[in-house]
Amino acid sequence: MGTLNRREFLHGLTTAGTAALLGAHSKPVAAEPPPETTRLRLEGAGGTCQAPKYVAEELLRAEGFTDLQYVNSEAPNLSSRRIKALSSGETDFDLLFLPDLVIELEKTTPIVILAGQHIGCFELFARGRVRAIRDLKHKTIAVRELGLTEHLFLSVILSYVGLDPTKDITWVRVPLSEAVRLLGEEKIDAVLGFPPLPQQLRAQKIGRVVLNSTTDRPWWQHFCCMVVANRDFVRRNPVATKRVIRALLKANEVCALTPDRSAQLLVGKGDTKGYDLALQTLTEIPYGKWREYDPEASVRFYALRLHEAGLIKSSPQKIIATGTDWRFLNELKKELKG
Repeated sequence: MGTLNRREFLHGLTTAGTAALLGAHSKPVAAEPPPETTRLRLEGAGGTCQAPKYVAEELLRAEGFTDLQYVNSEAPNLSSRRIKALSSGETDFDLLFLPDLVIELEKTTPIVILAGQHIGCFELFARGRVRAIRDLKHKTIAVRELGLTEHLFLSVILSYVGLDPTKDITWVRVPLSEAVRLLGEEKIDAVLGFPPLPQQLRAQKIGRVVLNSTTDRPWWQHFCCMVVANRDFVRRNPVATKRVIRALLKANEVCALTPDRSAQLLVGKGDTKGYDLALQTLTEIPYGKWREYDPEASVRFYALRLHEAGLIKSSPQKIIATGTDWRFLNELKKELKG
């Protein structure tokens, strides 16, 4: 399977697809003032499910960002490190998991959620007699670190079915590669995976899926990955902000329309273990349905769950009021009608 760079990728789209995705909305773009800055820095690290961030490169250039940088691509893909880069201004935009963001917004970290990117993507794998979430009581679950990403998602999930994440679970902190080995050897009971880990576990026939956030209620009804920006960048550059969000939402459409070529792009970038795993991820995640879900409802849902789990004290409405800005998305929903 050959690989593509981003220019080759977009040139290779079908004529109809290119016209629909890139050309149909040229008038609104042309009518806008140019971006306040032509420099844009995006986080370079991220999982396979964050394909729109990389597919968007040429779309962002078309929006007027001539100095476009993907930074920190060689750094560890940890949400704590990425949020610090975003809040400090080292990066301007990123796609990050919603529970992580809610925790940071309660700390008044200078970031702002602007849109939802996609639903689904995470899956919970377990072994033995664990066939439902409630079966995890007094069981062992592996996470990379406490307090972030997998641990937060799992705490929300466990609390939702009445389990106490602090008392009912034994947490083991190990790298994901080690978690896969331990689950295969039945030395742990469960692990939560983000692409391409679920696809890898299924291919190796390790464990069984007890929760799939793309298909299981209520998780499939909410965004898990959000478009988030440095708050000061948004304040200083409203035109540029709208242009970035537009490019990312169009990139969603590209991933939905051409998952095969998008997967080739990820393989060329080196951000996935293989074409087949990338293609499976891009086919399973409903990128093209971003209009059908309510990002504010998603923030409210996860903030409420985190509050119930005792992980935040703020009300969902306070998180929404202080940490979100839907102005640009509301404009783009009218402009980018399906």
